Amino acid sequence: MNPIVDKVTKRIVERSRETRQAYLDKIEKAREKGPHRGVLSCGNLAHGFAACGSEDKTSLKQFTKANIGIITSYNDMLSAHQPYETYPAFIKEAISEVGSVAQVAGGVPAMCDGVTQGQAGMDLSLISRDVIAMSSSIGLSHNMFDGALMLGICDKIVPGLVMSALSFGHLPMVFVPAGPMPSGISNKEKAHVRQLYAEGKAGRDELLAAESASYHSAGTCTFYGTANSNQLVVEVMGLHLPGSSFVNPGTPLRDALTKAAAVQATRITDLGTNYTPIGHIVDEKSVVNGVVALLATGGSTNHTMHLVAMARAAGIIINWDDFAELSSATPLMTRIYPNGHADINHFVAAGGMALLIRELLDAGLLHNDVKTICGEGLDKYTKEPFLENAELVWRDGPTSSADLEVVASAAKPFKSNGGLSVLEGNLGRCVMKTSAMPDPDAVIEAPAVVLESQHDLEAVFKSGDLNKDCVVVVRFQGPKAIGMPELHKLTPPLGVLQDKGYSVALVTDGRMSGASGKIPAAIHMTPEAIDGGLLAKVQNGDLIRVDPANGGIQLLVDDAELAARKPAEPTRVEGERSGMGREFFGALRSNMTGAELGASCVFTQD
Repeated sequence: MNPIVDKVTKRIVERSRETRQAYLDKIEKAREKGPHRGVLSCGNLAHGFAACGSEDKTSLKQFTKANIGIITSYNDMLSAHQPYETYPAFIKEAISEVGSVAQVAGGVPAMCDGVTQGQAGMDLSLISRDVIAMSSSIGLSHNMFDGALMLGICDKIVPGLVMSALSFGHLPMVFVPAGPMPSGISNKEKAHVRQLYAEGKAGRDELLAAESASYHSAGTCTFYGTANSNQLVVEVMGLHLPGSSFVNPGTPLRDALTKAAAVQATRITDLGTNYTPIGHIVDEKSVVNGVVALLATGGSTNHTMHLVAMARAAGIIINWDDFAELSSATPLMTRIYPNGHADINHFVAAGGMALLIRELLDAGLLHNDVKTICGEGLDKYTKEPFLENAELVWRDGPTSSADLEVVASAAKPFKSNGGLSVLEGNLGRCVMKTSAMPDPDAVIEAPAVVLESQHDLEAVFKSGDLNKDCVVVVRFQGPKAIGMPELHKLTPPLGVLQDKGYSVALVTDGRMSGASGKIPAAIHMTPEAIDGGLLAKVQNGDLIRVDPANGGIQLLVDDAELAARKPAEPTRVEGERSGMGREFFGALRSNMTGAELGASCVFTQD
């Protein structure tokens, strides 16, 4: 093993010793109760299979055949989740063919950040992860199931499903993707039109035409944001079938993989001899594998919160120092938009998951001695799925990249590190994704321009007041303030300023997520402004120094003056806590932890 990866893993094991053991004890007690239908009363059981056919009822009465619960995040507004409409019937048929039963245990909400960007609904996005975890847990709480299939893809859905699955860690859980849409117009062209629109050189009709040509069919968006980061991380953690993350929907191979995932769930229940619960798969080594793969591909900064929360659901404690140290040892091996012009389909064509995992294993950057839904060893994931005479088979994956502009080798990477910096200073702690920045080591020292909303930037930008070197501070955007929305409306105008030659950066307690691009963005600032953070004392014109190479972020104001300043009172927060359903989430929002603790309302503050 790479010595840094080994050291960080051992540190996480030691840090998590008590909490991990408590978790393992909990799921072992749940297992000891046996097949849960056996503890149900006759009335309970009758309710549980009342709508089943006679054959399924007979199977469920016997307690010898598996009953697999299906948790689905289907809706047909999300292009990524629209294919799930037909999955339950398909899954039930596949499981029936091997003599077991499947039931839809429940559905979870699935919102799209792409639809809610810049809208009031975006304030519910991050908190929806924990709502999904709770909703999924309700679906699995009926004690009817020997295992489950989790149907989810996008931003907060998969992390929420993982958190819920781990709360039922004594059960096997198989995650079932649906795949990305085919490629549309190039990401370079799409980004160009967006920037023209920000400059007033393209109209709304032209912008909509470009967006529609990019997001054009069923399937996951093809850029490398949080949705595709989710799929990559979950596969590397051994919760998908090998090579199943990025097969396009509506294809024979996609259907074969869905059927195989359903059948695999029946093979690893406690009714047989290959019991593999998710609580044993997700351990300290698999979590480190997920972080390393994320860093090696320049994945979503959202996972600096999601992976923290997912790990905590398994009794494992990780923090941003672990991310930063692993980033220093992990080479950047892919160029996928926004870190390059290729999309996720080009990544697959260049070698995909099998090549990525092979390279990282050979470089000693991934732990091979882990459990997966397919048995022991991550090396099983260096194989690719194919159809031979209509039968699903796995063959050895490629040993070299078919396009070195998209997938590099670990020996000759695009960059020597994973492109994630943790910045710390008197303003607090935050993260910065540097993998897409033209000069990731550039120090930016400039006067602050202080805003309370991304919506305020447009007027300042159009007035010309931003035509200067500046650090734009957008505060009162954190989890407790308004739910920590993504702030992507900031990106096009700041990109214009950068192209004009100005030195610009963003500092915020909000998010930028998987689409973080060329703008130096110090995000997820903790403590947040509304919770005692120094961001609340920043004033227009204050000098701020952002130094990603040395991990520093500093408000260059005398300590005595800062001590004398009163924190600014938020003027917009109350108005952004109601409407569009936001008023229902006040109790959850007020209990959310800081970003480094997972920005969660279901885990207690340390």
